[in-house]
Amino acid sequence: MKISGIICEYNPFHNGHLFHIRETRKNGATHVVAVMSGNFVQRGDTAVMDKLERARLAVHSGADLVIELPVQFCLSSAENFASGAVWLLNSMGCIDELSFGSECGDIDKLQKALDTVEITAAVQKDTIREIMEKGYTYPRALTSVINGTDSETAAVISEPNNLLAIEYMRALKKYRSDMQPFTVKRVNTPHDSADAVNGYASASYIRERILNDRSTVGINGYTSSIWIDALNNAFRNGEIASLSRLERIMLYKLRTSSVEDIAQINDVGQGLENRIYGARMAGSLDELLFTVKTKRYTMSRIRRIMLSLLIGITKEDMKQTAPYGRILAFNERGREILAKAKDTASIPYATSIAKLSQLSPEAERFAELEIRASDVYGLALETVTSAQKDYRARIMIDME
Repeated sequence: MKISGIICEYNPFHNGHLFHIRETRKNGATHVVAVMSGNFVQRGDTAVMDKLERARLAVHSGADLVIELPVQFCLSSAENFASGAVWLLNSMGCIDELSFGSECGDIDKLQKALDTVEITAAVQKDTIREIMEKGYTYPRALTSVINGTDSETAAVISEPNNLLAIEYMRALKKYRSDMQPFTVKRVNTPHDSADAVNGYASASYIRERILNDRSTVGINGYTSSIWIDALNNAFRNGEIASLSRLERIMLYKLRTSSVEDIAQINDVGQGLENRIYGARMAGSLDELLFTVKTKRYTMSRIRRIMLSLLIGITKEDMKQTAPYGRILAFNERGREILAKAKDTASIPYATSIAKLSQLSPEAERFAELEIRASDVYGLALETVTSAQKDYRARIMIDME
């Protein structure tokens, strides 16, 4: 029995994800655990489909067990996203390997890049700060400094999946994990590519076709038939989510928040609260985002902050590791993983958020944010769903 962990969003699942799972199986994995973003994703957006449906489909697409990544880690930096997910996998105590995609497909290069990044961040922090003061993001400033002495490493960390892979490896080191890193080289289309190549298309390309065309016609061949069927069913039932439907409540939340309120929100710092507060007169979400955006503050970061403000995710919420793992879906092999983890896990894993919320004050807070996030997500659907849906969630158990 070899258990491999995967960190994913499947927003939505595509042929590149299928390739990743198959390559992980080829590397010897008999069982696969996926830690998956819930109803909100790291680019600062709503997931196209509900988390429970995506978890169900993930189990039918090669995963055996799906664990939910808490919303505060979904709507955070790459470092926090990776740290929160690796914590959940490592806490099971029985996972042998962490499998992830990368542009370079080389663990040694990624390890060298991680070592260089950590040394540079410590030794050249003043230089990095000076570059950031000119309006650049931390990753851009860091890459610029490293490029002066090590162009090969600079090229590695300039690629988004490589950068996320490095954060996964940093998290493995942070938690002194026994999980071994394994990387699959990303094939054909770059991250966020607007093109489709040889049957492969990025999730960004697929989302754009789904939301703009309001159909699945433009994505045939780029994902599996069960995802096509599920997306078509979601269209029929008004269950496709769009961030644009949250525009008015996001504007309302900003207009009724003080500078002090905004300053408490996760990922707000260096006076950004004043810039966001200054945009409260915006008449649309796009106007708000473009008013706040600079070279230093990316659009994704601003969207994450605005969603965090709406949900109520604060800096304090980022100081606590997940006190539990919430199970969204599993099959028979997933049950075998859970049976093994029963003797090794350092935190509880269960399906009921109501029961998990009763474990401790920290667990209650995690559950509160998750339920609130799902309530907000319900307003992003074409057909608005009722509140407190998480309490009534039906977990998918596939024993075929």
